[in-house]
Amino acid sequence: MIKNEREYRHARALEVAGMMLTAARTAPKARGNDQLECAVIEGDDITRLSDAMMKLHAETGRPVYERDAANILKAECIVLIGCRPLPMGLNCGHCGFPKCGEKPASVPCAMNVTDVGIAIGSACATAADCRVDTRVLFSAGMGAMALDMLPGCRQVFAIPVSIGSKSPFFDR
Repeated sequence: MIKNEREYRHARALEVAGMMLTAARTAPKARGNDQLECAVIEGDDITRLSDAMMKLHAETGRPVYERDAANILKAECIVLIGCRPLPMGLNCGHCGFPKCGEKPASVPCAMNVTDVGIAIGSACATAADCRVDTRVLFSAGMGAMALDMLPGCRQVFAIPVSIGSKSPFFDR
């Protein structure tokens, strides 16, 4: 039997996305507190996300939303990584306030932001090990937050996944 790679490309992309979720989940976290939420979207949810990004473009006039809304439609699936806000109580001052209790709720804890960044790095490294094309998009993360795709999360980022002869995420 001959099975062409194109016949199972989508399934393979979902397998890699699953490994990316595992890498994000097992990445180190500040004080061992896991506030991350991770998910994979595909199909109609990608279209919904693209539509939400076009709405953000209309509201803000920022071209990044329109450009990336078109780009994500070329993805097999999209990994979402976000963080629920939880100050770590370290009084480290990295957020710009000397003590956690002085930090307004609207200002993210720097440790939460760092946790998201490390998880994204681990997820993207996993994709690279599998030779799968990705790109980290804050714009699609903003769209995902507008749709509440990761309930309770702030600092959501999206990582579209593509398996093809050329990455659709870098020729813009």
